[in-house]
Amino acid sequence: MTDTTDHRAQRLEIRPATLGDVPEILRLGAIAYSEQDNYSVEQISAQIRWFPDGHLVAVHDGEVVGYCASIRLSESRALSPHTWKGITGNGYGSTHDPDGDWLYGYEVMVDRSHRGHRLGQRLYTARRKLCIELGLKGIVFGGRLPGLAKRHADYPSAQDYVDAVKAGDLRDQVMSFQLRNGFEPIGVLPGYDPTDRASLGYAVHLMWRNTHERPRSRHAAYAPDRPASTVRIASVQYLQRAIDDWAGFERIVTYFVDTVADNRCDFVVFPEYFTVQLLSIENAALSPLESIRKLAEYAEPVRDLLQRLALRYNINIIGGSHPVEQPDGTLLNVAWICLRNGEVHEQAKIHPTPGERYWWQITGGDTVRAIDTDCGPIGVLICYDSEFPELTRHLVDQGANLLFVPFSTEERYGYLRVRYCSQARCIENQIYVATAGNVGNLPRFFNMDMHYAQSGIYTPCDFPFARDGIAADTTPNVEMIAFADLSLDALVQARKSGTVQNLKDRRHDLYTVRWGGGPGPGRQ
Repeated sequence: MTDTTDHRAQRLEIRPATLGDVPEILRLGAIAYSEQDNYSVEQISAQIRWFPDGHLVAVHDGEVVGYCASIRLSESRALSPHTWKGITGNGYGSTHDPDGDWLYGYEVMVDRSHRGHRLGQRLYTARRKLCIELGLKGIVFGGRLPGLAKRHADYPSAQDYVDAVKAGDLRDQVMSFQLRNGFEPIGVLPGYDPTDRASLGYAVHLMWRNTHERPRSRHAAYAPDRPASTVRIASVQYLQRAIDDWAGFERIVTYFVDTVADNRCDFVVFPEYFTVQLLSIENAALSPLESIRKLAEYAEPVRDLLQRLALRYNINIIGGSHPVEQPDGTLLNVAWICLRNGEVHEQAKIHPTPGERYWWQITGGDTVRAIDTDCGPIGVLICYDSEFPELTRHLVDQGANLLFVPFSTEERYGYLRVRYCSQARCIENQIYVATAGNVGNLPRFFNMDMHYAQSGIYTPCDFPFARDGIAADTTPNVEMIAFADLSLDALVQARKSGTVQNLKDRRHDLYTVRWGGGPGPGRQ
């Protein structure tokens, strides 16, 4: 008799996690942390973006049944006293140091219904293999002590409890497993995770030393026209003028996209509400609310145009912003991010200005997420949103290195608020920020009849970057394009060893950005 069983269906593999695995990892987290806060979509996505090789999944019969998370850290940081929140950047993995010489493990979770497959052991083995392949000194983490609370009367000191487990006088469900896997305790971490009541907030500081020969370093290859880590950005300072029909608008937008594509740009950003000139086609006197509602009727053709141009000209387009009517009748101010692979993402303005709320009844969105592109993760904040530092910090926690700020301001005061805040976001987070604004006038269109802008592309202020922190800018109130080549390697170097290291020096033990809920668990 022929055996027709499909043995492949029983395959269990350990592989690097991808962003496509995020829903399954969240499902797994909901099982593992049924009584505590699970991670968020943004946290898991950020972990994978910051260090793809360090985040592994166990997949059985096509189902994610295990997950482990690791980052690289310097020896001084990995071996010093710390908390889970501080060492992981509040669970986002944003503290990852690409040149760190220790692998720090901050999460292992498995589906308990798959007992018998030794998932925890498999993940630890895969993490050890990664450490060896990278030539790192070893692995460090804070391990739970789930039996401490129950035995607290016998062992009032966490150190005494750890010593007893190490000596074999006690068995701890987690620590004993880690000792069997070759880890040695090097101390106790008080306050590591205050939410871990079973461990009384403590963790045991564990280490595994890599005794294998370290491989030779490998050098990255460079693209023939410019370094592989260099991203070319164009910012369009867009002139508002009357047009006769939709074809006129399409010709203008296509011209700009064609021009920047000829200069082999990776991104082009248009201003907030740059589509307002479409109202001149109507050539009618409308109230502010009637105007914005009429403009919203163009949402679908504008979106389709930007998507077509991104594909045709092989460029990522940050499509300024446009009012979009929601199913419940409310209006959002939305930026479409049209990638050159055909994907379209949306980012709504979180904070409408007082004028937008009063005259146009624009409401605010409630989600800010990093967007993965072929040049790495980016973020988009529309105009006024750039003046709220928490939003940029949330995007950077998710891995964004580039921030695009389409804006529309009527006079110099408003423009300067956007500019100064954009430059502040560069310094605070050691990222690049590109702004794009409208110029010119549209008589008869109340609240959008005049514009002032000087668009720019800004950098952190340190030796690897442009003088004055300005990679490029435009002449005020003149239609033109600003171009700049931005090195992502320079950001990495500045974050690691710059004159100041704002991103690395954040005090996660004192403050953090929490988006719509808790920071999520952290367990070994």
